[in-house]
Amino acid sequence: MANASYGQFCPVAMAAEILCTRWTIVLVRELAAGSTRFNDLRRGVPRMSPALLSQRLKDLEAAGIVRRTPVHGESGVFDYRLTRAGQELAPVVEAFGIWGKRWIDGDLSLEKLDVQLLMWDMRRGLVLDPMPDRKTIVQFRYTDLPADRRSWWLVVEPGAETQLCSVDPGHDVDLYAATDLRTMTAIWMGYDRVADAIDDRRLILTGEDTLAGSIESWLGLSPFAKTKPVMPAA
Repeated sequence: MANASYGQFCPVAMAAEILCTRWTIVLVRELAAGSTRFNDLRRGVPRMSPALLSQRLKDLEAAGIVRRTPVHGESGVFDYRLTRAGQELAPVVEAFGIWGKRWIDGDLSLEKLDVQLLMWDMRRGLVLDPMPDRKTIVQFRYTDLPADRRSWWLVVEPGAETQLCSVDPGHDVDLYAATDLRTMTAIWMGYDRVADAIDDRRLILTGEDTLAGSIESWLGLSPFAKTKPVMPAA
């Protein structure tokens, strides 16, 4: 898998030859988070080219970390899942994230903004129980972004997978959330609080009062949001 060997029998070096190529550990993070289809994996690693994603999946399959199986009834579509060896990497990925949240300057993290990745993670992190028992549409509008990347919709429906849309899905919106990308990313990462952003008018909610009032209960945060940083963001 690796382009060059460390030439060491040490298990750390051997594991690094497999896991430390560019994008590999991030791809394992996305697989561990539950993405199984190629297009879903692309949405979780939006800056990774499709060709490199395909190659890394092949590398992980060859290493026994990923199992690829055809999807019944869908020609040319495959399902990618972690094997037992891959599943054992979940705590390794978690440790990476905890270390990064604790020791990397929060301001540096908030310089690497990516609205597509943020919204994909927010879609996955939604807590559905506090939401209405009906189809619910929440639109996020990022006031500092160009028009073609400004608006995103979450379509939440009981018994169905939450959909993320970058094009108007054509349904009535129950709640509008207007903010800037840094503020929403800081909230997601646990550097900021919804209540503080609302008080400062950096997050403006318009629409159904009950849905707006319960946002802190249904807006799930990053798995590392509760990790206390040694170097917090300003």
